[in-house]
Amino acid sequence: MSQDASTLTPRQQAIYQFICETIRKRGYGPTVREIGKRFNIRSPNGVVCHLRALEQKGFIERRAHAARAIWPRGHSMLLRPVTLYGRVAAGAPIVAQEVPGELDLGDLFSDPKVIALEVQGSSMIEDHIQDGDYILVRRQPDAQNGQRVVAVVDGEVTLKRFYCERNRIRLEPANEAMQPIYVTPDRNIEIVGVLVGVIRRC
Repeated sequence: MSQDASTLTPRQQAIYQFICETIRKRGYGPTVREIGKRFNIRSPNGVVCHLRALEQKGFIERRAHAARAIWPRGHSMLLRPVTLYGRVAAGAPIVAQEVPGELDLGDLFSDPKVIALEVQGSSMIEDHIQDGDYILVRRQPDAQNGQRVVAVVDGEVTLKRFYCERNRIRLEPANEAMQPIYVTPDRNIEIVGVLVGVIRRC
């Protein structure tokens, strides 16, 4: 469904912007309660009416049975291809040879399911993910053992390797100085998505 901002009321525009800003800052969407608090809407039904309108007009999608179920639709980063000049050695030197071409990152960055998050902390340094890096995460509600995931555990978001064990989930850091997080059935966990890329400013 195409988007036409002129079809939104001022309140709907403000709520949509709040949803996008919340996801940009922390990686997952606001709850109905958070939206109500932000806009002083006392009734959850009042918030739901605005969300239903945004969904019908093609601006958001809502996933049933998920705690963080609100996501904007149609957001993509339109990037021009980067000039690719060839290869550079990170070990023994190789003969310099220019091989003109283009590196097209559009498939990765234009995927509406991919979001970017800024890394804080050093729990994944042995996977070469450092504090201040930006990670690209494809939103999906599940993961396979060994994949690096962004997960929300008891309301707190973390980046770890995912392992499903008997009677629990283990979120393993890539830092030998840190301990795993064990998620037992009495705790709440939601997989936000799986890591697909890392960006670092030099």
